[in-house]
Amino acid sequence: MSKFYFIATILLMVMPAAAKQPIFEGTLDSHLGKPVMEMHQVFSGQRFPNVVVTLDGTVLTTWGNKNVQARRSEDGGKTWQAPITIADPGFQGGGTTVDEGSGDILTFVEEHHPPAKIALFRSTDDGKTWQKEPAQIAPDKAGNLPSMHMNEHGITLRHGKHKGRLIRPTRWYAGKNERARWPDHYTNAIYSDDGGKTWQTSEPFPENGTGEATLAELSDGRIYYNSRVHWQDRPNNTRRRAAVSDDGGQTWKNWTLVETLPDGHQHRSYGCMGGLTRLPVAGRDILIFSNIDTEQAKREHATVWASFDGGKTWPVKRLVYDGPSGYSSLAVGRPETPSEGLVFLHFEGGPAGGSQVARFNLAWLLQGETTGDGQIPGDLK
Repeated sequence: MSKFYFIATILLMVMPAAAKQPIFEGTLDSHLGKPVMEMHQVFSGQRFPNVVVTLDGTVLTTWGNKNVQARRSEDGGKTWQAPITIADPGFQGGGTTVDEGSGDILTFVEEHHPPAKIALFRSTDDGKTWQKEPAQIAPDKAGNLPSMHMNEHGITLRHGKHKGRLIRPTRWYAGKNERARWPDHYTNAIYSDDGGKTWQTSEPFPENGTGEATLAELSDGRIYYNSRVHWQDRPNNTRRRAAVSDDGGQTWKNWTLVETLPDGHQHRSYGCMGGLTRLPVAGRDILIFSNIDTEQAKREHATVWASFDGGKTWPVKRLVYDGPSGYSSLAVGRPETPSEGLVFLHFEGGPAGGSQVARFNLAWLLQGETTGDGQIPGDLK
């Protein structure tokens, strides 16, 4: 054996294996096949759900308006580990964000119902432990500092010149959450180009009276933004709003009513937080949206909708749970992990109260009810 070969062999033995690079876009087939639907209770008491999937494929739920807790599932939502306390006391700021560059997980915690002081908590070990750090957020051009509650999770941009940017929806409460100030409320977003150390605030969504938004990056790099209404005097105040950004989330334009998507039950003066995620399929813009779907004067009927054209139409929906339901959050599994091919809905309510996680796939959703808004693509029928 040569001296060079001997040294090379020893180095290979002692050097750690190279970390596997995450795969962000998988195949459509992984979301089809046999329909899957299961539901598990994950939290009791308190309120306010959120869910993301880490780079390792761990399903990470967060929850709480007295203290903020997390639960992890490493097997695609089949079983759940014991609760982990992120902040006590603390108020769930919604919008957990996975940094796809570093693998860090970020979550905002507010001292109480906002407007309130905000802290940022970071996990560098897949959500097992959390460290508090200052939340350095710049105000928007009007000098207003956004609140986090209860907007949907953030994302990492994957395309264009802003690739790697962290962005999550936020809102401006106009100083207080009271009916007289609703006309001045608006949603927006914060974004970071340094891994969450500092954040800039976007321009407002182009309609006042909005609150609790969601967003997803489309395959061409545009960002689709979908918002709850928080002002009873707006036209069609029980339907969702949408807009797009083509500058990495700095501005929003072309806002429209989304007639097919209900914004909570239809007997209330304002809406209900909903979830949004994009299936990780290259070149396809399959979006899943969640909210309650009822004409009754109470929150019930957790439901999911699918769009196959980036939010232009929503041709199919399916009921998840027909009893009491409320706020909801959505995340999708990571390719080549135990979560692959699954969608995770974390929602308030369910048969045991507290919060539930429903794990399902696109094949199951496609067996739902058609809405008359657009068509299901031929290769999915």
